[in-house]
Amino acid sequence: MKLIISNISGIPIYEQIKQQVKSAIMSGDLHADETLPSLRTLAKDLKISVLTVTRAYTELEEEGFVKNIQGRGCFVLGRGSELLREQLVCKIENSLSEAIDAARVADLSGEELHHLLDILMEEKTDE
Repeated sequence: MKLIISNISGIPIYEQIKQQVKSAIMSGDLHADETLPSLRTLAKDLKISVLTVTRAYTELEEEGFVKNIQGRGCFVLGRGSELLREQLVCKIENSLSEAIDAARVADLSGEELHHLLDILMEEKTDE
């Protein structure tokens, strides 16, 4: 897992770590039960404080993306995690809202939008 940290972005470093790990989990780049780098290893690699990494991992656990196991490490939870599922549903709702707005501008009916969604779902199923 490669994380890119920016000191000039205005976003706290722990938040950057958190966002990138969440993104990797939701995109499938990180899989269930995969181990994240240890606190010390990640802190050393990024040249940041262990406390910063600890905060990122703790918040990821609170949000249901990972599970910290004392003495063993931090593990990615499966997509079946209820909190992760809720995050994904929220992302879908936002994307569909944007699609509805665009459909209204394009003067598409609800039926046409449903048909388009069916076509896209079928294409993705075939991949």
